Amino acid sequence: MDSPVKDVAPVAAAAAEPRGVPVRDGGTGRGLGPVALVVTSGLSVQFGAAVAVLLMPRAGALGVVTLRLVLAAAVLLVVCRPRVRGYGRADWGTIVAFGTAMAGMNVLIYQSSSRIPLGAAVTLEVLGPLILSVVASRRWTNLLWAGLALVGVVLLGGGGFDRLDPLGAAFALGAGGMWAAYIVFGARTGRRFPQADGLALAMAFGALLSLPLGIAEAGDRLLVPSTLALGLAVALMSSVLPYTLELLALRRMPAPTFAILMSLEPAIAALAGFLVLSQALSATDALAIALVIGASIGAVRTRSRP
Repeated sequence: MDSPVKDVAPVAAAAAEPRGVPVRDGGTGRGLGPVALVVTSGLSVQFGAAVAVLLMPRAGALGVVTLRLVLAAAVLLVVCRPRVRGYGRADWGTIVAFGTAMAGMNVLIYQSSSRIPLGAAVTLEVLGPLILSVVASRRWTNLLWAGLALVGVVLLGGGGFDRLDPLGAAFALGAGGMWAAYIVFGARTGRRFPQADGLALAMAFGALLSLPLGIAEAGDRLLVPSTLALGLAVALMSSVLPYTLELLALRRMPAPTFAILMSLEPAIAALAGFLVLSQALSATDALAIALVIGASIGAVRTRSRP
């Protein structure tokens, strides 16, 4: 990935456009721009998660979360320089809720991935967005696509969830609930705050929540230069770039459609696990990935019709 820090400024600037404005992607239509943002975000966050798994032996799961959120917040605050005046109680309540969901999602999924394989953890986690898409959607066709994606998610789990560490599975399911809250409050933040200001403020709040946990688990190991360098890479790949792209996407598509697209995450996680962590992909995995991708494409095409 080329210079992620420099890429944040133009993305954040683009986020200032009003909700519903077509993405200027050379005439590919209103739907494809947000989809490209979501896919790019998923690639970045899951490969960043694979790097985070490699970092866990150095700093622990909570230490990695703290490094990720604190360093990401520092980058966003420097790049965005958000103003803090002129907002009401409801605006700050949204920031608190968004930051809490962000911190909770990260803490829980990292606790899960330290106990069970990354692909299985993300497979369980994505049930949160899928349930959100079913509850929030007003189109029966979206229920069909969500169901198809769910079949793919279950297949990607290999039917072996009963063999997983129960605590790791519970952490992943809890992360799924936080992921659903992240989508809801992320969309609300995008409407209330210009550019990526709301994201920067929420990230800072989430970093403050995680900081005591990381210090308690890792202590001065967080300050080792090589650990800080890897932590910065995780922060850029798993927080700064993807969260900015997702905030932009949420301004251009309904939350239910965005939630269905989140079903791509297990497929991307499986690919990251294969390339970075040497976790093999079976024929069933390939079929599951095809189902999930097909469901996501179907959901976007359904939304794009007049």
